Amino acid sequence: MNEDNIKILIKGNRIISLKELFSEEIEARKEMANLSFEEKIKILVDLQKLAYTWGGKKDVIIWRS
Repeated sequence: MNEDNIKILIKGNRIISLKELFSEEIEARKEMANLSFEEKIKILVDLQKLAYTWGGKKDVIIWRS
């Protein structure tokens, strides 16, 4: 079976091939790489807050932004 022809269902009930999925992942990584340092730190702080509240991990350090 050709792996490029495998179809998967993703968020939003969209059906795409594995090839399309990997292509979109590469694009998303390029976009993230182009974020400014400040934007990356803001995202990190948001993830720390999420880990603290949602993850139930009270030993998480949340940086001041």
